[in-house]
Amino acid sequence: MGSGQAVAVFGAYGHTGRFVVAQLRERGFVPVLSGRDAAKLKVLQASQPGLDVRPASVGEPASLDRALAGAAAVVNCAGPFATTAAPVIEAALRAGIPYVDVAAEIEANVDTFARFTDRARAAGAVIVPAMAFFGGLGDLLTTAAMGDWAAADEVHIAYGLSSWHPTAGTRAAGAVSRQRRGGRRVRYANGRLEYRHDDPPTLLWPFPDPMGPRAVIGEFTMADVVTVPSHLSVPEVRTSMTIEAARDVSAPDTRAPAAVDERGRSAQTFLIDVVVRSRGTERRAWASGQDIYAVTAPLVVEAVDRIVTGRTGTAGVASAGRIFDAPDFLRSLSAHISLELRR
Repeated sequence: MGSGQAVAVFGAYGHTGRFVVAQLRERGFVPVLSGRDAAKLKVLQASQPGLDVRPASVGEPASLDRALAGAAAVVNCAGPFATTAAPVIEAALRAGIPYVDVAAEIEANVDTFARFTDRARAAGAVIVPAMAFFGGLGDLLTTAAMGDWAAADEVHIAYGLSSWHPTAGTRAAGAVSRQRRGGRRVRYANGRLEYRHDDPPTLLWPFPDPMGPRAVIGEFTMADVVTVPSHLSVPEVRTSMTIEAARDVSAPDTRAPAAVDERGRSAQTFLIDVVVRSRGTERRAWASGQDIYAVTAPLVVEAVDRIVTGRTGTAGVASAGRIFDAPDFLRSLSAHISLELRR
C-alpha cells in the first residue's frame, strides 16, 4: 500500500486524471493535484478535501519543480503528450523520482524512448510511458502470452470495444498525431514503423466468447506498436479495433463518456485479445472489463506502487512488460479485469 506517500498527478482534473486520483487514495497514497488550469484544480480540490493543489505549466520548469517537490513519483495524465511528456520527464529527473504516463500517442512514446533512454539508464531513473489501457495492458498481455519464448514471428492485439466515447484529451491527442503523420496511417511491420497512404484492411476477428467473431479495422494502430517491440523480438505487431468503436472515436459528434455507476465508469465494455505466433505455434491471452479510461487508473497506480517498493526488473525507459513481472501484474488486477492465459 501507499503508506501515505505523495504522488504528483499532472493533469489531475482530466477525465483519466480523476480516476487516477481516486485510485491513489484508495491504495493509500496522497495525490498532489497539479496541472495547467488553476481554476479546474480548485474545483477538483473541493471534491477531494485535504489534498494539496500545485498549478504548473510545461513552459515553466520552476512551476513543475514546485509541483513535484516531496513526491515519491509523478503520473502524467495531461495530453497531448507530444507537448507535456518531455517537460514533465525533465522535472522528474531533476527531482530524482520515477515518471509514469498514460500516453496513447504513438509518436510521443517513440520520442520518450529516443530522447531519454540513455539519460535515464545512466541516472538509474525509472520512466514508464504508455502505462495505460492502450500500450500498457496490451504489452503486459503480450509478454505474459510469450512466456518463455525469446522471440515470435508476429503479435496481433485485437480491441473489442462495445463503443468508444472519446474524452476531450483523446480528441486533442488524436489531432496532434494526425498532424504529425501528415494524413498518413501507421503500422509496425518488418521491424519498424511504416507510414502509409492506403486504407487499412477490414477483417473478421475471432474474439473469444461471449463476444465471438466481430468485424474489425485491421491495422488500427495503437501504442502497443511502440511498447511491445521495445523489449520483445517481434517483427510484426498489429492492432485491430472493432468497427463500431472505430466509427465512434472518428465521428466529430460522439459524446464524451457518461458515468453509469458510483465509481464514475461508463457503460463501455472491452475485451483485448492477444495472439502470439511463432513457427506455426500459437499462444493467446485476453482480458475483459469495463471502461478503458477507468481501468487505466489501477494499471497506473499498481505500476507506481511496484516502482516505489522496488518491485521492478530494470531501470531507464521501459514499457510495462519489460519492467514488471507481467503475469503477476495482471493477476494483481483481478478486481478490475477478467483474465485468461493460454500457452
